[in-house]
Amino acid sequence: MAKKLHYFQLNGLAESIRYILHYAGEKFEDVRYERSAWPIQSVKETLPYGQLPLYEEGNKSLNQSLAIARYVASKTGLLPSDPWQQAVLDAAVFNIYDFWGKCLAYIKETDATKKMAIKKEILEEHVPYYFSRFEKELKMNNGYFGGKLTWADFILIGIIETANLFFDVTIEKNFPTIVALVKTIQALPGVKQYISTRKPYTV
Repeated sequence: MAKKLHYFQLNGLAESIRYILHYAGEKFEDVRYERSAWPIQSVKETLPYGQLPLYEEGNKSLNQSLAIARYVASKTGLLPSDPWQQAVLDAAVFNIYDFWGKCLAYIKETDATKKMAIKKEILEEHVPYYFSRFEKELKMNNGYFGGKLTWADFILIGIIETANLFFDVTIEKNFPTIVALVKTIQALPGVKQYISTRKPYTV
């Protein structure tokens, strides 16, 4: 069954999905669009809500990055069968996306002065607030959100890599358990090979 993942030539909300697919050894078409040329109207009109990412599997399609990541994770042993543990991981990824929501304000701001003020707030307030809590949760669970490798860990690394790209810093550097998780994910079979061959991302 043919699989396609549509997103920009960027890590962003799709990189964690790409990582999971590569880790699982899934064959898929990695369809990419240049952000500078977006919106491509002919493509945008085919999307359910006019946004990327979009995942296709045969004649079925799925939008929303977390829904896609959760689905592909369910086929790779990265989603626990226990409903409570599933909910715990759902909470973790929503908390990660709460942090990402703060980052979006910086990415979308066009005024240079306001942009720098938002960046300062994120790096001095939001990163310590959220990452200290991520660090604590990971420490309590053997270095992973669920006690072992799950889709939530991939989500965190995807967001960290994207934030680092936009802020041109290493936001996780003061949190050793998070640093260790980043290295673990990046060294996984399939993921490591993908990283070694992908084009460098720019913003």
